[in-house]
Amino acid sequence: MKKLIFIVAVAFMCFGCTNDHWNADERGLTLFPENPSDKMLHAVRLEPYTDEIIKVSATADVEFSDEVSLTALPPNRPVDFDVTQTDDEVMLSTRKISARISKITGEVHFYNAKGELILREKENGGKTFKPIEVDGVKGYEIQQEWESSAEEGLYGLGQHQAHDFNYKGKSEELFQYNTKVSVPVIVSTQNYGILWDNYSLSRFGDPRPYSQINVFQLFNADGEEGGLTATYMDDYETSHVYTVRQEDIIDYENLTTIQNFPEGFDFNQAEITWEGYLQPGESGVFHFLLYYAGYTKIWIDGQLMADRWRTAWNPSVAKFRVDMEKNKKYHLKLAWIPDGGVSYVGLKVHTPRPAEEQNRISFWSEMGDQINYFFMAGESMDQVIGNYRTLTGKAQVMPKWAMGFWQSRERYKTQDELLGVLQEFRKRQIPIDNIVQDWSYWPVDQWGSHEFDAERFPDPKAMVDEVHANNAHIMISVWPKFYLGTQHFKAFDEKGWIYRRAIEDSIRDWISPGYIGSFYDAYSPGARKLFWEQIKGKLYDKGFDAWWLDATEPDILSNASMDYRKALMNPTHLGPSVKYFNAFALMNAKGIYEGQRAQNNNERVFILTRSGFAGMQRYGTATWSGDIGTVWEDLKAQIPAGINFSMSGLPYWTMDIGGFCVEKRFETAKEGSEEMEEWRELNTRWFQFGAFAPLFRVHGQYPYREIWNIAPVGHPAYESMLWYNKLRYRLMPYIYSLAGAVYHRDYTIMRGLVMDFPHDTKVFNVGDQYMFGPGFMVCPVYNYKARHRDVYFPENRGWYNFYSGKYVEGGQTKRVEAPYERMPLFVPAGSIIPVGPQIQYAMEKIPETITLYVYTGDDGSFELYEDENTNYNYEKGQFATIPFTYNEKNQTLTIGKREGSFDGMPEKRLFKVVFVSPGHPVEFDPDIATAQVVPYNGEVVEVPVR
Repeated sequence: MKKLIFIVAVAFMCFGCTNDHWNADERGLTLFPENPSDKMLHAVRLEPYTDEIIKVSATADVEFSDEVSLTALPPNRPVDFDVTQTDDEVMLSTRKISARISKITGEVHFYNAKGELILREKENGGKTFKPIEVDGVKGYEIQQEWESSAEEGLYGLGQHQAHDFNYKGKSEELFQYNTKVSVPVIVSTQNYGILWDNYSLSRFGDPRPYSQINVFQLFNADGEEGGLTATYMDDYETSHVYTVRQEDIIDYENLTTIQNFPEGFDFNQAEITWEGYLQPGESGVFHFLLYYAGYTKIWIDGQLMADRWRTAWNPSVAKFRVDMEKNKKYHLKLAWIPDGGVSYVGLKVHTPRPAEEQNRISFWSEMGDQINYFFMAGESMDQVIGNYRTLTGKAQVMPKWAMGFWQSRERYKTQDELLGVLQEFRKRQIPIDNIVQDWSYWPVDQWGSHEFDAERFPDPKAMVDEVHANNAHIMISVWPKFYLGTQHFKAFDEKGWIYRRAIEDSIRDWISPGYIGSFYDAYSPGARKLFWEQIKGKLYDKGFDAWWLDATEPDILSNASMDYRKALMNPTHLGPSVKYFNAFALMNAKGIYEGQRAQNNNERVFILTRSGFAGMQRYGTATWSGDIGTVWEDLKAQIPAGINFSMSGLPYWTMDIGGFCVEKRFETAKEGSEEMEEWRELNTRWFQFGAFAPLFRVHGQYPYREIWNIAPVGHPAYESMLWYNKLRYRLMPYIYSLAGAVYHRDYTIMRGLVMDFPHDTKVFNVGDQYMFGPGFMVCPVYNYKARHRDVYFPENRGWYNFYSGKYVEGGQTKRVEAPYERMPLFVPAGSIIPVGPQIQYAMEKIPETITLYVYTGDDGSFELYEDENTNYNYEKGQFATIPFTYNEKNQTLTIGKREGSFDGMPEKRLFKVVFVSPGHPVEFDPDIATAQVVPYNGEVVEVPVR
């Protein structure tokens, strides 16, 4: 097909009686710019995928690549479009948008149906190509830039850990790593989105890699030029100095660079400081990136810029900016305690850029055949995300049980331990739906066998059956990793479906004496099929309900350098790992989803994966935020991380409530100690937040995370966590309706305030509050001993305190109460929230009576969604909806006509209607609230306010 396009183009130019260098065919428009700014640019192509989605491709070759996108699905129907031209431009128009392309430069502008500009590429097109060749495969390092309105906010890019929320004027390196999920999608408050269709290491914003700090003129602690004073103490308790030396970089970021530590240096009691002066050679804003594990603090001119902790083996990053003057010296001090074992630290910087460059939208990628991106428009950010899912695939309705509570540990070590925990939940009447068997259930030297260690798990089938008998589900951890010598390793290896470099380099993991193994090549269709066949025979046939796909970055060797990471997964079935570096998780999930649906299309697939990519949502996936730390800083970071992940078009996100990696002071905390009280409060605050995440899930290393192991009955921590657990289940009619809307209306559950209040510019940078569906504004508490927090109430709406029913005017910031037991939670006027009975698991009963809390003061609506809970019959139309509409002027709630049906649907039910108003606050307690009781048989019912 690619050759046909250009043959037609030549025929048009030669025989079409025109000198214009463009051609239109049945799929789109191809133009050959006369004078592009990058002389390598040969052609630009526009293809409409829908009336609101246009694909833009640009090539430096004589032909466009015919490679099939891994993320975007092919158009499901032809799109009607017109092509017209002026002296300077050619315009492709659908019914809703148009793209105008310059005949001279190939620069593309996008407009709505009214002719109003939505987005434009950088002047002269903003396209750059640099030839690259990897393993004999030719391609290009590519970049595309767009102009960005000063009035817009930008969101998405997946899930990152440096507290960034609005990416306007910011930069993010896009690669996969434990706790970092890169999705090359942005959504704008001006109601458009961009999907950058590339799988290699990429950068949003500044296309430059961060520089070492020797871009500054450096001076040591005594003011002598040449480098910083680096002091290595090998025993911080005695302050014993191992060595002092001058260094002009701080780069101990990976297993390669840590070889530069002083020979023989012992990390276990170490403390290292770097001190001296930075002198910039230019004025402007310098963007610093601190890479840290252990305890790390950094000061610039005495101002603390970051104070962080991460476990030694799993670093994170902090970002900060400093406005500097040319030739002025700035004092720097970095203090680092590795916190035991090999650890990592680094400091890098982006030097200043002109403001117009810093504020442009830019995607850069290390390798691609050509520039490919999709422009997606809509009337709202929801519509833009809907168009993203039209392009990359629908997100399913998750099984109802998955919307309940999940309990997990770093691992349950025995069958009896797992079953005992589930039985304790039932004994204590703490609602639960899913218990998780994490890693290392296999014999110690048999990773990838998917076999159970018979001494610890004597009858895994009976274990699964007992979980089911206790009305719960069970998820099992499955890694794409195989030890050398196992039968499953051999089955992959003989087909050439194992990444061999780790075997050839004899890389040993951290288990016992260390075992050699590697990962399978998920880019191979045959390998994906074999992977499914193996886990089907060993696990699915035993009745396991869901899959935990861990280390899907892929994490073949933690903390390897970027170059070695690429080497470890090279080559892939599709080509060099450099080109396909970021999409492993997508391919891995694809094999499980397609395999299970082919095996049993009557049971919804559920996949939890540590990494993700654009298009993941179509494979029944949720993503969690990786092995985060048990610190308040990481709790806070999850809020914008989860919001941006959701606004990247992937609706199901979760986190390890309480954090995964535990600070030693919490591991050893004694009853009555300050550390124990902080541990309990941290888990309580995190649990409160987690109850209002798309998926509600506790997980982590020791200390054990079951609520009775965190605090005893009667302690505020225990009672608060129990209350929020039960609240989640009472809200199941509301929450499952949100899951239904994800599929049927391409809805987003965890919503940045900008999605619902885009005309209030004050919300553009509010990254520590969010909407959970249309009815809740969630305001997590992330500071120890905080009993208040500031909350911004978006304008043009009234707000109700969920607990007390008291009314708050919008358009203001207020300091609100945040007692230990409760997280600030507010409901916008016009909300209708359906509440069900107390239950112990999500599918315990179909609620015959539902309480409707109606918050007056504005018009509002909500649609109750119900189906068969666990199968795919909803795809065939077997589901039901009941619309609720409140009219403020008429002071009336309308319970609308039920649409649709499904097996087991209750024909009749009762609605208990509770009206809340500014003059009539109502505390949330559906068991005692005064309500109007309304019988309902599927027909319209009017309920006036009384």
